[in-house]
Amino acid sequence: MKQWKLILSIARTHLLTKLKSTVTAALGVTFGIGAYITLVSFMTGLNHMLDDLILNQTPHIHLYNEVQPSQRQPLERIAAYSDDLLDLRSVRPKQGQQKIHNALPILDFLKKDPRVYGASPQLRAQIFYLSGSLDLGGVLLGVDILEEERLSNIGDYILDGSAQALENSDNGIILGMGLAKKMSLAPGDRIQVSTTEGAVFPLKIVGLYQSGIAEIDNSQSYAKLKTVQQILGKPSNYLTDINIKLYTIEEAVPMARELERQFRVRARDIQDANAQFETGTSIRNLITYAVSITLLIVAGFGIYNILNMLIYEKMNDIAILKATGFSGRDVQNIFMSQALLIGLAGGLLGLLIGWLLTLLIDTIPFETEALPTITTFPVNKNPWYYLIGITFALLSTFIAGYLPSARARRIDPVQIIRGN
Repeated sequence: MKQWKLILSIARTHLLTKLKSTVTAALGVTFGIGAYITLVSFMTGLNHMLDDLILNQTPHIHLYNEVQPSQRQPLERIAAYSDDLLDLRSVRPKQGQQKIHNALPILDFLKKDPRVYGASPQLRAQIFYLSGSLDLGGVLLGVDILEEERLSNIGDYILDGSAQALENSDNGIILGMGLAKKMSLAPGDRIQVSTTEGAVFPLKIVGLYQSGIAEIDNSQSYAKLKTVQQILGKPSNYLTDINIKLYTIEEAVPMARELERQFRVRARDIQDANAQFETGTSIRNLITYAVSITLLIVAGFGIYNILNMLIYEKMNDIAILKATGFSGRDVQNIFMSQALLIGLAGGLLGLLIGWLLTLLIDTIPFETEALPTITTFPVNKNPWYYLIGITFALLSTFIAGYLPSARARRIDPVQIIRGN
């Protein structure tokens, strides 16, 4: 214990006598760690914001029926032609309903599944929005709005009105912001919707929402499930879609294949629905971590160069230490202690600077119509980044200090004293 006190005392003396070099080395670590914390917090915050924008509006599993050609045509069923070579062209999709068969029993089954956090029914209707002489094509989604609010972030995107207002209104509609602007409509106004068969129904606007995706905001709106069933003239068990949210997103792919086989419906999992987006997210994360690690490595090289020069300047001190009884390991421990002290001081100061910069970024206004719920630049204040930062600071300084200190350990004091 006394020996380590002496080693640390000598290391401190060396650092203080070469204060300029010490400060330079520490600042290299400080700016490296500070830049790492700032960059990784800001970039991952942006990535999480984009993930939430897309993925929170996508169910983990989406059940629906898809219009597609019959796999086996009537002519192929005739035994007389079974052995012939058939060439069928211009095959039309088979006549079928878009509704999910036995939708309510499937919904009950899903809600009892321990893997399922929630399942919400939907009825998708192709309609025309009518306002004066203007009519626009779009989609009216019939939903259980309170269940949708529980399972997704739709409530965060309702700018005027609320999900509860729609639940309390039998003829209410939450209109997309793009549609409202095109038709100069506001909450409290009435809008007429027309089905593809020509039936017209008046609805009262109880809210406006903006998802941040223009294609959706310019065409899609929400109404109660019962309201859309009445507009289409369908019974209460008529559903076209079921959205499923799981406790664990990793179970989405195998469960989707399982539901397809069990209920003979199309099941699209979240990975399939957002394959290109997830690829972009992975690339952005890879670039973020690559740049961050590069900053830390550059800081480590700076420490290595400074310690290398420090050892050359301390050759006489090393010779005197060895001549007075210090072993090569003791000398190595002295210089390793210097490296770790530089890494610890610079790393802690870098964490402080990084934290202050993230607080500053978090207060910078960031307002855009595409993201109405975001008011400042997003920052991810994950404590793991700070733990990784200080660990890497100590690790890089340890590696940077090991090579010069190993050289100092092998120095022959006799040759140095003879040379002087």
